[in-house]
Amino acid sequence: MQRRTLLKLGATSAVLLAAVGGTAAWIRPGLVRGRLTATGREIFRAVGISVLDKTLPEQLDAKEVAITALLDRVDVLIGQLPPHAQGELAQLLSILGTSAGRLGLAGLNTPWASASMADVQEALQGMRLSGLALRQQAYAALHDITAAAYFSAPDTWHQLGYPGPLAL
Repeated sequence: MQRRTLLKLGATSAVLLAAVGGTAAWIRPGLVRGRLTATGREIFRAVGISVLDKTLPEQLDAKEVAITALLDRVDVLIGQLPPHAQGELAQLLSILGTSAGRLGLAGLNTPWASASMADVQEALQGMRLSGLALRQQAYAALHDITAAAYFSAPDTWHQLGYPGPLAL
């Protein structure tokens, strides 16, 4: 492939991604005023259940409480991000909230709310191991935000072997 063709392809892809991201953010925003929308909560719920599989309580009621608390802490974490990072995350969630974005970026055929844990885990693994930096970065954002929000709660520290801060 000639260098000129490669540059044209890159520029076209960037314009297309910006247009799709902008349109998706307008139609199905992932964040509004630094807080998760229903779309964003749906995505982080599926990712949370999949990433935290073995660390969540086994009892259904307790698991639901833990997931709800996780989503609330994700909101708090996002609210602390700088505006440019919130904007990038909003675009990511908006794109993943559309069927084309979910399939193209995550490789997930099923909507987030009805996807099985195994399907979401497979999609996340595909993103993590992808040769495309964009997919790897999307995975890292979803994984790291989920893990940071979950393990920021003192009641989860024992799972990490962390006794808590030392009394001074």
